[in-house]
Amino acid sequence: MYQEIKEKMQKTLEIEAKALMHLSQSVDESTCKAVSAIFAGKGRLVLTGIGKSAIVGQKIVATLNSTGTQSVFMHAADAIHGDLGMISDEDIVICISKSGDTPEIKVLVPLIKGFGNTLIAMVSNAQSFLATHADHVIHLEMENEADPNNLAPTTSTTLQMAMGDAIAVALLSLRGFSQEHFAKYHPGGSLGRQLYLRVEDIIAQNEKPKVYLNDNIRKIIVEISSKRLGTTAVVDDNENLVGIITDGDLRRMLETQEQVAHLTAKDIMTSNPKSVDIQLLAVEALALMRKHSISQLLVKSGNRYKGVVHLHDLIREGII
Repeated sequence: MYQEIKEKMQKTLEIEAKALMHLSQSVDESTCKAVSAIFAGKGRLVLTGIGKSAIVGQKIVATLNSTGTQSVFMHAADAIHGDLGMISDEDIVICISKSGDTPEIKVLVPLIKGFGNTLIAMVSNAQSFLATHADHVIHLEMENEADPNNLAPTTSTTLQMAMGDAIAVALLSLRGFSQEHFAKYHPGGSLGRQLYLRVEDIIAQNEKPKVYLNDNIRKIIVEISSKRLGTTAVVDDNENLVGIITDGDLRRMLETQEQVAHLTAKDIMTSNPKSVDIQLLAVEALALMRKHSISQLLVKSGNRYKGVVHLHDLIREGII
């Protein structure tokens, strides 16, 4: 049974992959003109469709909005019952349909054309009512659906989804959509946080262990223990960062020194510790931790000590 399942799944993926490869080679002038019209448009992009194409349309709208192209979804069946009112004069409409000949589409298309809006057809049947009445046609040519009865929307919706992604990527490139723009539209997601969350935003929640160059061993142990970060910064009288002492440094010191009462921070510390600027992105701080196989970094602004960023902070914030 498992072998049969495997073969059916592989066959489905092979059919859809083949159709996608063919689609990538068939992007033509009409498709490019359609994307150019969207880019030049002064209004929004309205996507509409029926059935599974409608669901695909909603996904494409979400992708477009998150990458800088203002878009809305209008269900083709609801459009003729009042939702046409959401279309403004300068909006461009993309109608998604495999056949291009469904009753709802045949009713909707003349209405959109009557409003004077630019109509783009995303359709598999280039001879359909939708294709022949559209201003631009994005032809999603395909041989058959992936299901053995050639009925269930599988290959067709895969092509629609992929073309939606291709349009979104082309538009974001034309708009010069940057990482900063992406972070602006994705502030709550882990991807967005990687693009805007800075070390400064994290360390305010942490303890700030520090000792001075001439502090004795007792003060050092108490500071490391009480702040519970396993480390303390060593600063000079001007609060400049000059070193670090970890609990590991203390253990190694006790193994090599007979008398410790006279030792001070400057005798134990490691100079020039690994540190990051307070304005560094949190994801860049993570990269440094991984590079040096450490779990925390001291933070500074210029040479002034500002705190500690820990691996646990990055986990808590969803950076990892």
